[in-house]
Amino acid sequence: MVESEGSSIMALSASMVELPGPHGLYFIDLLPGDYLRGCPPSQGRRDEGPPKPCAIHEPYALSARPVTQQQWELVMGHNPSKFTDGWTAGLRPVDSVSRDDVASFVARLNAATAGMLGDRKGEYRLPSEAEWEYAARAGTQGRWWFGDADTDLDGYAWHAGNAGGVTREVGQKGANPWGFQDMAGNVAEWCADGYAPSLDERHGRQAPVLTSDERGVLRGGAWYMESDSTRCASRHSASPSARKDGFGFRLAWQPHDH
Repeated sequence: MVESEGSSIMALSASMVELPGPHGLYFIDLLPGDYLRGCPPSQGRRDEGPPKPCAIHEPYALSARPVTQQQWELVMGHNPSKFTDGWTAGLRPVDSVSRDDVASFVARLNAATAGMLGDRKGEYRLPSEAEWEYAARAGTQGRWWFGDADTDLDGYAWHAGNAGGVTREVGQKGANPWGFQDMAGNVAEWCADGYAPSLDERHGRQAPVLTSDERGVLRGGAWYMESDSTRCASRHSASPSARKDGFGFRLAWQPHDH
């Protein structure tokens, strides 16, 4: 399991283990901990701050990489993605899925697997924004987990400067210290939260923030976005029914026996 706050980044990286799940998905266990989410005004947009202490109280697991086109098709029986050319297209992240579509995927996956991850009982779901950023930062506090220089981004992300106008196969770029890949770029990832235009006391908790605004939240940025939109604190919003060729997701898993 990934250790909680207080351990060195090296220890966190060394302790990371990918756990096999259904349809070739792999998950990484995350233990409770505290971190500072968001960013100061000098680093980002108004809706990305002010920085807020956030407590993760419950253990969960998150998929090491975004859900691929092949994995989506195995569950749903079709592939909605735009970027399907080439024999490796199935290894690209599924794109052009709305949050409503993802809810259907999650429901089918839970029904087919009884929510099991290996021999553990639980439930698959979308991560909250708090959970997503906790995993993305991996114990760090910069613009990205590797630091503040966008000149280093090519080693970790597919973005407007290097993607070539398409999504790319998952897992081709460097992982963060906890083992997660593609947390920046490739596809922007749906979270379970409703969109709120600034961080408030609700964003200091692990649970998704529910709002009356009929918009959902995506994190991580996409293949067509500039580097600034792929930062750990960067937030994007869209209608839960919106399907775009830069929208995808990764799965969370909640244990029932902790």
